[in-house]
Amino acid sequence: MPQIEITIGGRNFEVACQDGEEQFLMTAAAMLDVEASSLSTQVGRMPESRMLLMAGLLLADRTAGLEDKVRAAEEKLAQAQAQLEKATTQGGVERIEVPVIPTEVIETMSEIATRVEAMADDVEGRSA
Repeated sequence: MPQIEITIGGRNFEVACQDGEEQFLMTAAAMLDVEASSLSTQVGRMPESRMLLMAGLLLADRTAGLEDKVRAAEEKLAQAQAQLEKATTQGGVERIEVPVIPTEVIETMSEIATRVEAMADDVEGRSA
């Protein structure tokens, strides 16, 4: 079991963790250190246990706020999915029809384009 040295609020601690969990521990310790350092700046020197308690409470408060936001986002997503499900099962999806141009019309337009090009060539030939 690896032993990792972390620094929180300017104080060093040695903590054990599971193999492969070192990076998670370092990340969590860095978050706790930010809160503890902020407290130390605002309040000054305080006992280690109180600093850790206050930093932990600040992180817990922030986490609770994020969990509320996640829950609200999940509810909105569930509502949107329900609306989409309802629209697709009840035929509420708007149907768009793309008209097909008949072959005769395409051929006629092609003939017209050929005539217009010939006329343009003729006009260019006369003005040159």
